[in-house]
Amino acid sequence: MKPIELNKEDPDGQDAELRDPRDPLRRCIVTGTVQPRVDMIRFVLGPDGMVVPDLENSLPGRGLWLTAERATVERAVSRNFFARAARRSARIEAGLADRLEMLLERRCLNLVGLARRAGQAIAGFEKVRESLKTGRVGRDGPPGLLLAARDGSEDGRSKLRALAGDLPLIEEFEASALGAALGRDNAVHALLARGRLADRLRVDAGRLKGLRKTIPVGHRPAGQPLNDGPVGHQ
Repeated sequence: MKPIELNKEDPDGQDAELRDPRDPLRRCIVTGTVQPRVDMIRFVLGPDGMVVPDLENSLPGRGLWLTAERATVERAVSRNFFARAARRSARIEAGLADRLEMLLERRCLNLVGLARRAGQAIAGFEKVRESLKTGRVGRDGPPGLLLAARDGSEDGRSKLRALAGDLPLIEEFEASALGAALGRDNAVHALLARGRLADRLRVDAGRLKGLRKTIPVGHRPAGQPLNDGPVGHQ
């Protein structure tokens, strides 16, 4: 969704929020644009003035919202937009953008693990390919989300992408990290069934992508292309 520029008659974005109650909007304290809340990161100030990320959007206090982009977070830190927006002193920990990236990756991989334990995820090129052909993820309904390790083979990724059609594709994790979440040594290809877990993962992976340092998809150390590893100990 294209960001909506604030105007003088709507300085807090309140009218914008009323445009679509199903898709709450918030104003970025750095760019001044109003965007869907799911594309942003909320912060609050703790009692000691420390800037605290609120990825669950549940902490008490006035929310300070940022677009989920590394450049925006780094600008907010360097010029302390948090203090300006809150109109009080604000303390910011070093490496806030890096910490956000780490927290979002952890959240995403936890969701993958939950999907595995709920029987809503499968891994391995052949299993994923067969599920895309049949339109079923085991007994749990149609596919909702395709995952491909960023350090995996482009050939395998392309073949599955061709079968997936317009199914959302996430390429934010190394094969080792994705494998750990799925109970394997490595996982290059995975598929989640449609549902709440897939929806939550898509949102958090989108925010994570904005916070990532630039690393080309398909980058991996020299050597043989990664393949989906054997099932490890659960």
